[in-house]
Parts: sequence; C-alpha cells; structure tokens
Amino acid sequence: MFQLPAFNRTLHWPPTGWALGTIALLHVVFALTFLAVLAMATVEARADEPACRGENLLEAMAAEAPEKLAQIRREASQTPNGKGRLWRIEADGTDPSWLFGTMHLSDPRVLEMNEPARSAFDGADTVVLELKDIQNTAKLQAAMMANPALTMLEPGESLQSMLSQEDLETVEGILQERGIPLTLVSRMKPWLVFTMVALPECEMERRARGKHALDMQLARDAVAGGKRIEGLETVEEQVSALANLSLDLQVRMLIDVAALNTSQNDRVETMTDLYLAGDIGAIMPALLHSSEDSGLAEDSAFNEFERGMIQNRNHTMAERLQPILADGNAFVAVGALHLPGDEGLVELLRDQGYRVTAVQ
Repeated sequence: MFQLPAFNRTLHWPPTGWALGTIALLHVVFALTFLAVLAMATVEARADEPACRGENLLEAMAAEAPEKLAQIRREASQTPNGKGRLWRIEADGTDPSWLFGTMHLSDPRVLEMNEPARSAFDGADTVVLELKDIQNTAKLQAAMMANPALTMLEPGESLQSMLSQEDLETVEGILQERGIPLTLVSRMKPWLVFTMVALPECEMERRARGKHALDMQLARDAVAGGKRIEGLETVEEQVSALANLSLDLQVRMLIDVAALNTSQNDRVETMTDLYLAGDIGAIMPALLHSSEDSGLAEDSAFNEFERGMIQNRNHTMAERLQPILADGNAFVAVGALHLPGDEGLVELLRDQGYRVTAVQ
C-alpha cells in the first residue's frame, strides 16, 4: 500500500469526540453552499423529510456530569465578548454599523432573526457577507475547481492509502448512507469529503428542497431590497483555509465525523440552542468539553485549526472592514464564532478605534 511521505504510516486516529467536526460547521459557508448541489443529486427522490431536531446534550450533562457543565459555564463567562449575536459599531463622524453572527444552516429558527437584527438589516445601505458572490453557485464552484491542488490529492494518494481498514469502512459507511460512492471521492482531499458528510441528513434534505442557509438568505434579501453587497473573503481564500490544514488534521476531522454520525442531530441541536440564546462564547467550551477528549484545546491539531480557520481569518476580515465601516450604515454578517475572544472581530474592531457594543 502506498504510504504518504508526510505521515510515513497509515493514519488511525482515535475519535476525539465531536469538537473539531462541529466547530468546522461554523466555518465552511462556501463548502456548504457547494454541497447544496450534491444534496439535490443524492436526496431529491426521497418522499419524506427526515426529522431534524436532536437533543441538547448540555441538558443531559446537567444531570449526569454537572461538574463538566459548570466548567463550560466558567469558561464561557471568561470568554471576551461571548454574549450576543448583534453588535453596534460606532465611530465619530460616521453613521453606526452592525455586526451580526450567523450560523451556516437553514434551520427555520436560525432564519427567523429577531426584531433588533431584522431592523438593523432592513435599515442598512450595505450588507457585508463572508462571500460577496454567495448566490452565484456556478461561479463559486468554477472558482474552486480552477485550482485542483485545493481539492484533489497528489498522484498516488487516496483515502484508501491514508486510512486504516477500520476507519476506511467507517467513512465508506456514511458515504453510502448519503448515496456517494467511495470511488467518486477517493482522490479528493479529506476536507472536501468531510463537508459531504458533516451536516445532518435533515440539513442536506432542506438544501435539496431549495431551503437556504442564513447567509444565503441575507444575500437574497439584500438583492431584493436594492442594497449594496460586499464580501470579506474570496472563494479561493475560504477554500484555502480548509485545504491548507495539514492532511493529517483533515483526515482526523473526517474520521471523527464519520464515527459519530448517529449523534449529528444532537451535536447541531446543542450548537443551535446556544446560538439562539446568544451564548456564543459557550459554543467552543461546550463542544470541547462534550468531546470524549476534553483536553482537545491543548491539542496541537486544534491549535492549528483555530489559527487557520478562525484567528487568521478574523484579522483579514477586520482589515477589509475598515473602508466599509468608514462609509457607515453597514450590516456585517459573518459566522458567529468570528465574534468572541481576544482575537475575535469585536475586539479587533475595538483595537481599530471603534466603539462596539452588544445589542442582543
């Protein structure tokens, strides 16, 4: 069997629970848009939409592991700017703008923005999204496929060469459930295969039926309202953030999400409940401590993920927002985990001299 030079061995990662896989769902807006097309091909013949609601895992934790829940709450309370989805951005001499944290899901509860957020959106002249061209799926796909190095493995490499037999069977099993033959994706980079199986099946079903994630819905509403749309990243940059993760980390994420397939609804439900409550700062601690390996935060793989998928992108977004915010009256909508923390957008904008205040 061909062995990858970078690894010099076949990978067999023990599942780390579900932290990295679920956190990644908050950071792959383009990849999930791309998957709407795959979902249409694999599930449009289904007659009944599967039930989407899972159980909030923190509720069970309250009864079974109260000390772990207490730790999550302590860490959440210590996360800078961890409360709130909507923030007001102010500077002298310009109209205020707004910063709103999204989830890249089509859950009706997520799409139903409350009055403060909807009012801010309706009154804005400019809507700023992670991707300006999020509605143009064909353009996004063409941009991604233009550079095969982002999506395809090197010659001689394959999922079969990277995974142990046990892990390969696990991954192949979830692919079969989604109607995707292993032979179709075996030469793709693991991050891309991960995006094909990371979402609960009910979310894929909604996409196939024409439902849109919140980011896409905001883009459509902005166009209908005659608003100017700006973007903070290119497709190539978003895809590169995933593709540039080390291959061993990509494989690790793929194995984890495949091994824990049956609990995807519960994981997403937990994350969604925290988001709807505005407890953004609790999302990361909840995911990490609900993992079988609660020490993941000290794991070098997690640190790599956090730098590449969150912190580096936050700095880029904050820099590119400067001329937009100078014009004023903008509604900025990005994934919710880009907001909190010492290197979150709220703090980075304050470092630029803005007054940033939680509204809701």
